[in-house]
Amino acid sequence: MVALKTVFWICFLLVFYTYLGYGMLLWLLVQLKRIVRGRAERPLLLPGDEQLPEITFMVCAYNEQDVVDMKMRNIQELDYPKEKLHVMWVTDGSTDETNDRLGRFPGVEVVFSAARKGKTAALNHGLSVVKSEITVMTDANTLVNKGALKEIVRLMQDPKVGCVAGEKRVMARNNAQGAAEGEGLYWKYESTLKRWDYELYSAMGAAGELNAIRTSLYEPMAETALLDDFVMSMCIVDKGYKIAYTSDAYAMEYGSADLHEESKRKRRIAAGGLQSCWWLRKMMNPFRKPVVAFQFVSHRVLRWSITPFALMVLIPINVALVMLKAGNIYTIAWIAQILFYLAAFAGWWLDKRGMKNKLLYVAYYFLFMNLNVFLGIPYLISHRGGGTWEKAKRG
Repeated sequence: MVALKTVFWICFLLVFYTYLGYGMLLWLLVQLKRIVRGRAERPLLLPGDEQLPEITFMVCAYNEQDVVDMKMRNIQELDYPKEKLHVMWVTDGSTDETNDRLGRFPGVEVVFSAARKGKTAALNHGLSVVKSEITVMTDANTLVNKGALKEIVRLMQDPKVGCVAGEKRVMARNNAQGAAEGEGLYWKYESTLKRWDYELYSAMGAAGELNAIRTSLYEPMAETALLDDFVMSMCIVDKGYKIAYTSDAYAMEYGSADLHEESKRKRRIAAGGLQSCWWLRKMMNPFRKPVVAFQFVSHRVLRWSITPFALMVLIPINVALVMLKAGNIYTIAWIAQILFYLAAFAGWWLDKRGMKNKLLYVAYYFLFMNLNVFLGIPYLISHRGGGTWEKAKRG
């Protein structure tokens, strides 16, 4: 029984720390850092237009003919000197009218590869010909806010910043689009953690929806990378630079059309997370960069590897302890687990019928994300030879 109790508490503490405890500890460390610092740091100032650096705004695309016009209108509305903004589309094996539609816009550089090799190959190809100091990367189906580029440049005034992570904002076309709401709630919490991570030292990764790097820091990645944006940005951290996070540069996109489509994304992200943990395993060594190792393991490694298994192990271990009459605390814990899974089931049941309850849906989406970690394992095995994937349909 002692062994069962030990396993129970290890699993419980892992789950609690990964999803709540790290956020609480991070908030406390940030408050302590503010007190120790004693005064606000001098704000980073944006240089005048004549001193602004040249930027390449790069979009990697595969068969995106339906969004080319929307994306180009959005780019044209960005607040940045036009003579210093270079627009590049890297079209990876597109077989539709993407290239033809881009040809209607003067000044757009199209870097085309006839064979579809995946986004990582497209990044390697595009960045090999970029000449500007800063490269901003964004997805074809996102809308970037007008002031994003100047905010990115402002943060790059800190020479320790090698990458800037923008905020991802998820939109829903209607109130019944539960997948978008669940994704949006997740990203709100994730954005808060990224902001605190950056204030402590560095954000742990940048999302492909909107990020920027100092072009000179980029090193070509293996084309089999499933989370190219994450690996790219974390390699920059490993070089001794920081990832700055800002909510004043953001990309908006519609959430997945439904949870079946969202599962495609989550499986790929889970597979990419496992792959990234292995590829970046040296960053877990606390003797190399202690703060980075603490943030990386706490924010990323646990949720992509050990903790989902701990969550599932809690069920049979808790049942066994209740049956062995180990104590009231285990009975209470089992009742709490039952209530949680009932809430998740109710969230699923309501979503199937086009109804929603935010509290119940949070339980459902949390369970949904963790289950997709297990689905990510066969996905990773089946995608070891390439970096292409099936795109999820947006709402």
